[in-house]
Parts: sequence; C-alpha cells; structure tokens
Amino acid sequence: MKLFVPGRLCLFGEHSDWAGEYRLQNPYLLPGIALVVGTNQGIYGEIKPHPQQLIVRIPADLEVTQKMLQLPMKQDVLEAEASRGGWFSYVAGVACKALTKYQVGGLEIDNYLIDLPIKKGLSSSAAICVLVARAFNQLYNLNLTVQEEMELAYRGERSTPSQCGRMDQACAYGHQPILMTFDGSLVTVKSISVGCDLYLVIVDLAGSKNTQLILQQLNQCYPIARNTIQENVQQYLSQINTQITQAAAIALEQGDSAELGNLMIQAQKAFDRYVMPACPSQLTAPILHQLLNEQSIQPYIFGGKGVGSQGDGTAQFIAKDYQTQQQLIELITNKFPSMKCLPLTLKAS
Repeated sequence: MKLFVPGRLCLFGEHSDWAGEYRLQNPYLLPGIALVVGTNQGIYGEIKPHPQQLIVRIPADLEVTQKMLQLPMKQDVLEAEASRGGWFSYVAGVACKALTKYQVGGLEIDNYLIDLPIKKGLSSSAAICVLVARAFNQLYNLNLTVQEEMELAYRGERSTPSQCGRMDQACAYGHQPILMTFDGSLVTVKSISVGCDLYLVIVDLAGSKNTQLILQQLNQCYPIARNTIQENVQQYLSQINTQITQAAAIALEQGDSAELGNLMIQAQKAFDRYVMPACPSQLTAPILHQLLNEQSIQPYIFGGKGVGSQGDGTAQFIAKDYQTQQQLIELITNKFPSMKCLPLTLKAS
C-alpha cells in the first residue's frame, strides 16, 4: 500500500494554535484561529505490516546521517528513540503511542521520496507523523477518523523534543483548505471552499532561523502578560489575528485573490509591529523582508507574508494568475539563485 501526506502551509494564523491553548490558564484570551492548506509537495511511503519490528528506510538524498531505522516494537525502546530527536524520533514517537493505545504490531515503511523542503515551516515533521499514524490506522484497521489520526500524530510528535502545536497535523486533510480554531485543548475544524483557482508561490528563502528560540521567547508572553511587549504579542495572536483570518476565510470562499493578498500584507505588517520585538534576533528576518519588498516582483503579486513561525525560513505570495505565478517563480529564481520556489494552486471547489 502506498501513502502520500502533503506538507502544511499556514496561510494565516501562525502561532495561534499554542497561544489558544493558554485559555486553559487565562480565559480572557481569545481562541486561536488559523487558515491552513496542504502543499502540492509532501512525503511518500510504501507500507506493510511487520510482526514485531519498526523498520523505516528514507531517501538517500535526505540530509541525515542515518538512512534506516530498525527497532523492536517495545515501548521502552521506542520511547528512547523518540527522546533522541531527529527524523526517526518522529516515527518512533508515533509508533510508541500506537502501540500503547491500540496494541498494534510492527510496521515497515519505505519512505522512497520526500519532495517537501525540510525545516522550512511547512510541517515536514508533522507530515511524517501523520503518514505513520495513517499507516497503522489502515494496516491494522483501527477505523480512526482524520481528526483521530491527527491526534495520534500530535501525541507522537510531542513525545519527541519537538514543541509543535496542533496546527501542524492539519496536513492530514490533504489539499482541502480548513479553518482551525484552538480553544484550550479543544480543536475544531471547518472545511473551506475555494471560489476560483488561486495561484500561490512558496519560497524557500535559503536562510536560517531558530524555531525553538522563537517559540521559547513567544511563550514567555503567556499566560499573563507582564509588560507592553508581551501585551502586544497577546493582542496580535488574539484580536488582530482573529479579525484578519476570518476575513481571509471569506475571501478564499469568494475566490478574491486581491483581498487575500491585501490581508497577507496587513498580517505581516501587524506581525512585525506587535510580535517581532518579542524575538528580534529571529523575527527581524532581513532576507524575508528583502524579498517581500523587492520592487521587481510587485507587478506579479497581490501580496505576501512569512510562513510558519516566521523568520528567514519561507515566504508565500499570491500571484495574480497562472501566468504571473510562473513569471514570479522565474524572476525570483534568477534574481536570488539560492532560493527555491514551489507552486501551489488551490483549485476551485
């Protein structure tokens, strides 16, 4: 059996997933809200059951030293591997949760292709976690819903050093855009229709960022703000993000590319004003802002913004049509040879 799980692009609402969980400690905060869609790229695997072992092979071109994992399906062994961190920790973490909750047997995965950029804010770690959860679900007839697969993947990833929020596992919904709400420990999902074909470009900025540091410093703003900088972070991730993301969901349903672009510009400006000061070493992001402000690309786009935790990882743009999408890719690739562009077309529902 072959499986494919795409990456996850957060169109709007980055950081709102973990921020919404703080409502358990501070009910005056608003729930988090995010507009999310799967990428055209992702992780491919051929799967089959194994009586008593977890065996995983990964592509030779993946930039990790170890290319194969083989472990017995024993809780202590899987927990130890998950705690080590790294690519295989995600697989072991999900396998451990599947073993303890559903008493499954082993699993063999030939992860023969990954065409999704790694560590670029597109949830590659969540994609492999969802693929493992789905493999156990289908091979052992667990009859899990998509949200239950997401929960298994989330629990597995959280058993590793990763501090992912609940938004990442939205890649389980594939290419369907969804509006997610995070209210304490409650996550609700609403499918969003697309009014007409929309043409996006995702750009790997070929820079670097420390996502763990970003999350660490932004989490210090919760649950109770102690100064103006922390108050501003909470204001952005509550009222401002809610207003922009709800408007974006409406624009997506109406197929209004121009309004989506305008909202991306608004979101980035507000993020820079209210959130950047809480982690300036990472969120000042000179490469991201150089590209967003590059004059030569403006005729081809309605707008753009950072992706994921922000920083110099990845940018997204909404192009005016299919032709300008292709022209934008060519222009960025020629002007910034180190950057890589991925097209993403959201098809009309």
